[in-house]
Amino acid sequence: MHSIAFTNARLIDPEAGTDGYGTLLATDGRIAETLTEPVDLEGLFRARNIARDAVGTVDCGGKCLAPGIVDIGVKVCEPGERHKESYRSAGLAAAAGGVTTMVTRPDTSPPIDSPEALEFVRRRANEAAPVNVLPMAALTKGRAGREMTEIGFLLDAGAVAFTDCDHVIADTKVFSRALTYARALGALVIAHPQDPGLSAGAAATSGKFASLRGLAAVSPMAERMGLDRDIALVEMTGARYHADQITTRRALPALARAKRNGLDITAGVSIHHLTLNELDVADYRTFFKVKPPLRSEEDRQGVIEALRDGLIDVISSMHTPQDEESKRLPFEEAASGAVALETLLPAALRLHHGAGFDLPALFRALSLNPARRLGLPAGRLAPGAPADLVLFDPDLPFVMDRTTLRSKSRNTPFDGARMQGRVLGTWVAGRRVFGSA
Repeated sequence: MHSIAFTNARLIDPEAGTDGYGTLLATDGRIAETLTEPVDLEGLFRARNIARDAVGTVDCGGKCLAPGIVDIGVKVCEPGERHKESYRSAGLAAAAGGVTTMVTRPDTSPPIDSPEALEFVRRRANEAAPVNVLPMAALTKGRAGREMTEIGFLLDAGAVAFTDCDHVIADTKVFSRALTYARALGALVIAHPQDPGLSAGAAATSGKFASLRGLAAVSPMAERMGLDRDIALVEMTGARYHADQITTRRALPALARAKRNGLDITAGVSIHHLTLNELDVADYRTFFKVKPPLRSEEDRQGVIEALRDGLIDVISSMHTPQDEESKRLPFEEAASGAVALETLLPAALRLHHGAGFDLPALFRALSLNPARRLGLPAGRLAPGAPADLVLFDPDLPFVMDRTTLRSKSRNTPFDGARMQGRVLGTWVAGRRVFGSA
């Protein structure tokens, strides 16, 4: 038996909604007990018949101890583009960012659309990544939107969800058939709500800023239209559905109606759309080019309120590595995406410091809700939950320097930004994967 006692910790429990000082005991990779201060450790060990020399102690120094982040929508570029990101580099970046579970996307080259490709991902991840890796699989072959994948075989091979990522399935009949089949198997479908015709070729959100910059733009209505179609199909098929990113105010009423009507639907938002707006693009800075494009400040505030109210369930990094050659191009030609595994928590803490989010509410969206959506026991500090934990100082200031990032690609929009909050240690199943002992 191997045990770790985390003492003098500020325990952030998103399930109970509590934030208080105490001690957490982890045994054999799982949380055994949480106790409020003061704690008689010797008495606790005797009561549990644990030898004192079999227990490691971590003095948290009054800093925050929370469930590790469960990040839905991480792109790791194996196979095909390993120079952008590997499972090793992504895993190290995740550990440094307090992410204990990466839920990886299938938009690789080639896509993860067969049991054989999925088995490759699982094997590589187990070999190389120090954190948990749960792969998603493509919903249609080649993500081409014409023929659905072998969902049953992919489920058996370990797929936790199915998505074509930003390749929206334009053929409604194909999508409805895929949803029907997924419903029969209990599979979760993750979609990118966007009208593919309106959003094709867009580099910005339509409005005065895009017009002044001369950028090809898309109306926020494209997201609303895409979500409306998806909700209708979910109502028709009864499938389990998650919208990867809701980024506009106009999409929120439709999402609220779907939830009120009892549909099995949840929604996420990327950390970039929560903390940045279209004006951050400024003089065509391509590190700020993401998909969907950054929205207006009114949209950003609306999405924050939806997150506060629980209408939006999940915060994700949407970690998308791009090499220098892909980004150092004219804005409209540059690749979309930003890395965010290491910046997810400090960026999310902007909502705590600036928007009044308490830490249990923040970790509901970062840890508990994504774990629940995927049927995982993680995201909690309850006895029996995995000892996937992050220790962090929410107030420690620093200036982000992208050259220090552990990702192979360093395309972060937060380069040079003043941030607040740093990860001090990360544990996966009770084993330390980041931070000094």
